Amino acid sequence: MERALPHAVPLGQMEVFQALQRLHMTIFSQSVSPCGKFLAAGNNYGQIAIFSLSAALSSEAKEESKKPAVTFQAHDGPVYCMVSTDRHMFSAGDGEVKAWLWAEILKKGCKELWHRQPPYRTSLEVPEINALLLIPKENALILAGGDCQLHMMDLETGSFTRALRGHTDYIHCLALRERSPEVLSGGEDGAVRLWDLRSAKEVQTIEVYKHEECSRPHNGRWIGCLATDSDWMVCGGGPALTLWHLRSSTPTTIFPMRAPQKHVTFYQDLILSAGQGPCVNQWQLSGELKAQVPGSSPGLLSLSLNQQPAAPECKVLTAAGNSCRVDVFTNLGYRAFSLSF
Repeated sequence: MERALPHAVPLGQMEVFQALQRLHMTIFSQSVSPCGKFLAAGNNYGQIAIFSLSAALSSEAKEESKKPAVTFQAHDGPVYCMVSTDRHMFSAGDGEVKAWLWAEILKKGCKELWHRQPPYRTSLEVPEINALLLIPKENALILAGGDCQLHMMDLETGSFTRALRGHTDYIHCLALRERSPEVLSGGEDGAVRLWDLRSAKEVQTIEVYKHEECSRPHNGRWIGCLATDSDWMVCGGGPALTLWHLRSSTPTTIFPMRAPQKHVTFYQDLILSAGQGPCVNQWQLSGELKAQVPGSSPGLLSLSLNQQPAAPECKVLTAAGNSCRVDVFTNLGYRAFSLSF
């Protein structure tokens, strides 16, 4: 029998514990490093794993290359979302956002650069932060989640500069309309709200579930994902995945997908979506399903496109969700392999 160090878990028990952790793992979030060669993934246990995409994609890759280069405890609860700049990675969980230096992340014993908590209404309130959005032109970060508000943070000073209020239930997702200083938010109240960052006011509201062609009452009214491309928006969740023309607030394409979608993104002339079920769905803008590519997880919560120009050899799509694996697609047609916690 192996002897345990004081206060330590015996080795055999630790292996069983880790196996059970992996069995019940959910990966909520992903973020690509500024060099394009590493992928961070955050799970329901508050851990962030850093995978070397360059090592895993190498012709000499071994099974060990698909394991994390480093794993660290970032939050006490789940890591719901992550985003990266050219120097920093930001991660958020229950009630707080943390900053990490990419240059330090790969070193053992990585320490957070800082952490901040938005100004909540009471000190007892610890709402989850479901979405982070970078506003590069403003050098700002927007946080949104369980307190139904969008909190704007100045990354230069670390201070929260404004709160955008309008949602009546918690917020699931954010998107930036890049050509104008506008942000879209979608949440449990079934509304997509468009915010003008100059005036800090809500300028447009689309209550998706009220449109008969989009409504699916048996799934609920919640908006779980959205993405924008100029005057176009795609969103889904309880209501059907739908392409909208923003200026006219008109639904133009209803995508024939019964399962609620949890992540959506524009990619070239396609829309990629994922949610309940193991597949990454590829849609034509006309609504035609071009392909469904199966992955290894029973459900997907996040997609990440690595398009960093510094590492064209690491240009991949990664998908993660209800398992300990991150599926890697070297082209959109098939899953090449999986990374694993």
